Amino acid sequence: MTKPAAIHEDLREEVGKVLVGNESVVEVLTISLLTRGHLLMEGVPGVAKTTIARLVGEATGLDVNRIQMTPDILPADITGTHIYREGLGEFELQRGPVFANVVVADEINRATPKTQSALLEAMQEGTVTIEGQTLQLPEPFIVVATQNPIEMEGTYELPVAQRDRFQFKVTVGLPDEDEEMTLLDRFDAEPDLGLDDISQVVTAEDILAAQEVVDDVHVEEAIKGYLRELVNATRESVDVKYGASPRATLLFLNAAKARAAIHGRDYVIPDDVKALARPVLTHRLVPSAEADLSDVTPEDVVEEVLATVEPPDGTAPVSAEEPAPTSE
Repeated sequence: MTKPAAIHEDLREEVGKVLVGNESVVEVLTISLLTRGHLLMEGVPGVAKTTIARLVGEATGLDVNRIQMTPDILPADITGTHIYREGLGEFELQRGPVFANVVVADEINRATPKTQSALLEAMQEGTVTIEGQTLQLPEPFIVVATQNPIEMEGTYELPVAQRDRFQFKVTVGLPDEDEEMTLLDRFDAEPDLGLDDISQVVTAEDILAAQEVVDDVHVEEAIKGYLRELVNATRESVDVKYGASPRATLLFLNAAKARAAIHGRDYVIPDDVKALARPVLTHRLVPSAEADLSDVTPEDVVEEVLATVEPPDGTAPVSAEEPAPTSE
């Protein structure tokens, strides 16, 4: 099974055995897996942020390590260090929990910025350097971080460099009335429902093969131009001090290709770009002082950008036999 659409569907169905709602989060998590990206989830405690990551890990059969981020955790607690073994009379490398396919950094903004920075190299290069020795991380590799709203007591705002390495930031909200009733009924009938009820439906080999399929998805020049104009508009906005980076542009492109693939297409359409603009761009924007005073948020800026930048008319590659739909 190498088709991205099949992987997404199987993960969605398997995770749905426990999870109620938040299917959009499963979609962006799947996209991150297929594009070597990373995901930041924000929400109040108890909305299943960590559970989502662990369920996807269980359904993929990948090696999952969970790190509980606290103010006293040190960088070496994440990356690892050399420990002296008295019996052997030598130092031995003790690898940290970052050496896993899926690293769940739980409540990442409760750790200090120094500790958060321990993940920077891992997220960008897929390597970890311990006392001058550079080690390769396993593939696939993804960091799924959760954070509480920064207004909550005991939290630190993530540094800009840290936020920029996350391909997506999504908000995990409270369930609506129907979803919460479904949740009550489901756990009333099966109180012990959890990770043990999830089966592996995808392998690491499936994901690596699907990554290659995503790499080959076609993107018309007009679509690339549209994507670039959206990113550039965030840089030129009077309400933004720092707009989205070139790294954001590349991650945005990869994400659009993966979304096209999991929806069964081998080419990107404008709707792929528009659907991912908010989770890709919002967390990267640093508002200007005037915007802060006027209560203009990064979300407002992205909405304005989407409303003002005109998407291209053509949606399919010129070689396509049939015209592509204009919407999903």
